[in-house]
Amino acid sequence: MENSAQSTRLPHLHQSELFHAIKNPAFRRIGLMGRAGKRSVTQSLVQVANIVNEMGLTLIMDVETAELPTLDLTEIEKVKIVKRSLIGEISDLVIVVGGDGSILHAAEALARYRVPVLGVNRGRLGFLADVKPNEVASKLHQVLMGEYQLDHRFLLTMEIREGDKIIHEDMALNDIVLHAGKSVHMIDFQMKIDGQDVYRQHSDGLIVATPTGSTAYALSGGGPIVHPSMDAICLVPMHPHTLSSRPIVVSGNSEICIRIHEDNRTQPMVSADGKPSIALDQQQRLYIRKHPDKLTLLHPPGFEFYEACRTKLHWNVHAEEFDLDDDDDIIEGE
Repeated sequence: MENSAQSTRLPHLHQSELFHAIKNPAFRRIGLMGRAGKRSVTQSLVQVANIVNEMGLTLIMDVETAELPTLDLTEIEKVKIVKRSLIGEISDLVIVVGGDGSILHAAEALARYRVPVLGVNRGRLGFLADVKPNEVASKLHQVLMGEYQLDHRFLLTMEIREGDKIIHEDMALNDIVLHAGKSVHMIDFQMKIDGQDVYRQHSDGLIVATPTGSTAYALSGGGPIVHPSMDAICLVPMHPHTLSSRPIVVSGNSEICIRIHEDNRTQPMVSADGKPSIALDQQQRLYIRKHPDKLTLLHPPGFEFYEACRTKLHWNVHAEEFDLDDDDDIIEGE
């Protein structure tokens, strides 16, 4: 579906003076997505849209973004509006405005097309959406002029099976979480990896995370930080009823199978990337493994994972008493 009021004014690349200076003309069609309806999000959406139009590139927006109540499409000169399911298929690059949750939300629609995704951070942490609002103009110009680096992140797929029948399936960029819902009881479950028994555990649940998700919920559960280039899956118990139950890191090609034990007293639930939870019954099995598709993140020049950890996780914060550079009490020579 195309915005009827502007359909006759779609950009013509040869008419833009800037287009001929672009080093990577593969980025001709730029998709634009945003999830939250905050005023700050729509401000960045309009800013990005106008930059894309100034460079003579085709701007494409999905219906959900175009219908955000705080977005005024009259502020955008040229835009083509399509269904969200199509934006990854017809775009060469998709820009997502919002927080890391917006990237997670977009991943399901975009991963199968292998289209690069650039995130503009209007959320809190910004591990995935790493372009700051005050850097949008400079960073976006760099990317559209062909200066960028690609980062391929694998996803997880989950299946709830009952016998040979698949009851439910989903995918996740960050994590798949087995939890007890609103119950205060622990879950009693058994886990196998590649058909081998691992343990029977009493705990509040289990976080199964990708390297991307290792800095999300799994981190707060005591899991390790795993570099995104690693082909590994993190298994992080949630408040286990034994001190010896520790996080496990396994091969990214592993298949995890979880079965609820017959002595379990509560209703376990499963959620992928924080989406609505699905019940897991005793006669069912939860299978988790690597998804065949990957999400391709695009970063402006200079992106470094460890620098992101230092700034986002405040690794360089230290107490004032250890900062002696400006200590007036230090007497030279003593």
